[in-house]
Amino acid sequence: MGEIQAVMPGQRDGTDAERIPHVPGFVRRGSAEHSAKDRGKQLRAVVPRASHAALTLPAGRPDAARAVEESSRGRVPELTPIRVGRMAANPFAFLRGSAGLMAHDLTGTPVTGVAAQLCGDAHAANFGLYGDARGRLVMDLNDFDETVVGPWEWDLKRLATSLVLAGRVVGADEDTCRAAAFDTVGAYRRTMRLLARLPALDAWNAIPDEELVSHTDARDLIGTLERVSAKARNNTSARFAARSTEAVAETDGGGRRFVDAPPVLRRVPDAEAAAVTAALGEYLGTVSEDRRPLLARYAVHDVAFRVVGTGSVGTRSYVVLLLDHRGEPLVLQVKEARPSVLLPHLPAGFSVPGPGHEGRRVVLGQKRMQVVSDILLGWTTVDGRPFQVRQFRNRKGSVDPAALTADQVDDYGRMTGALLARAHAHSADPRLIAGYCGKSEEFDEAVAAFAVAYADRTTADHADLLTAIRTGRMAAEMGV
Repeated sequence: MGEIQAVMPGQRDGTDAERIPHVPGFVRRGSAEHSAKDRGKQLRAVVPRASHAALTLPAGRPDAARAVEESSRGRVPELTPIRVGRMAANPFAFLRGSAGLMAHDLTGTPVTGVAAQLCGDAHAANFGLYGDARGRLVMDLNDFDETVVGPWEWDLKRLATSLVLAGRVVGADEDTCRAAAFDTVGAYRRTMRLLARLPALDAWNAIPDEELVSHTDARDLIGTLERVSAKARNNTSARFAARSTEAVAETDGGGRRFVDAPPVLRRVPDAEAAAVTAALGEYLGTVSEDRRPLLARYAVHDVAFRVVGTGSVGTRSYVVLLLDHRGEPLVLQVKEARPSVLLPHLPAGFSVPGPGHEGRRVVLGQKRMQVVSDILLGWTTVDGRPFQVRQFRNRKGSVDPAALTADQVDDYGRMTGALLARAHAHSADPRLIAGYCGKSEEFDEAVAAFAVAYADRTTADHADLLTAIRTGRMAAEMGV
């Protein structure tokens, strides 16, 4: 290996550009480093901002019942009625369970071609609180089952639509619902402009959670957020274990085990529990090395099957009870990772990843979008199926958008719009998106118009689902 030559002050061996070679993975020195905003502006000529108002449904669109049937393939069949029942609750609930149908419909909408890591299911209920490594509460996107690289507009349009539907559920008038979508997009646009002006490192960590309310002028939410935060601090593995497990006699090995609570929680046969437990070995290899000594201090005591949220009902999901030397619990969720429902619908020009582990896709997508992620994220395989693994009940809490007051919906929209911009800016250059969106409200107006139109479409789909249930085409178990 050659000796490194020192360059003394005043010495030059060619130009600086010649002396410092380009390093792949970094911006090339001397390139148009500051033209991203201009490139964003130029995209307006190709994709006018006003064009985002249009909703043109593609040919061959499935009806609501068929869309739900198709999305239920491969899920646990006996749980389908629970999923249908949850989606039937109201149009907002239908949207929550129909990310694939909306992706199908978005194929007919304009996109700039700018790629970002997408949540893939960025509706208003997929934001929430969770604890970081020190137990402090963080607010961010918190569901990444459908994450994929795609058009940033898709996440934003799904979020704006969800605010219209949530507003309707809480009884807000149409002007308020439309304003909520408009404010959501405006907060996204303004946050991107803020991030574009900051140094790269500052932008990466911008808008700490304690400043979210003031940044988005969401003061009407303060009381709600305080109540959710207080509840989240108590939402721990210990509390879940206290409610969902029972002590095991010393003659049977001691410790604790889950108690059946059908249909949401049920113990599994020994062979199934053994397969999940064995899969934790593979999981350990995917966790950051510095976290493995922590997990090594726990023993596995029991495994149960637990039904999950609206969009994921029917996927295989387990909770694993771990106890440390003092008998204190840590509960892991081992949740099936299916291919993203967005993949078949991505526009031309967006790369589709090759075969890989779906749990890995979910975990890496989550880490790319969140400022702080669960320290125990990983993935594994159970009986040939891919799964993601994460902490269960790590101080999680959420605002139910469908339970807000009418005057809080726009505040919540602004907050989630800002969080979505922060998440997208980790993978897409904020200068590029900010340049496209600009200073005016033209883009906000267009996406708000789209959101109202698609909310109307979703309301009609929900009505069709109710008809399918009434006529016996689909079975539904309500209120579970």
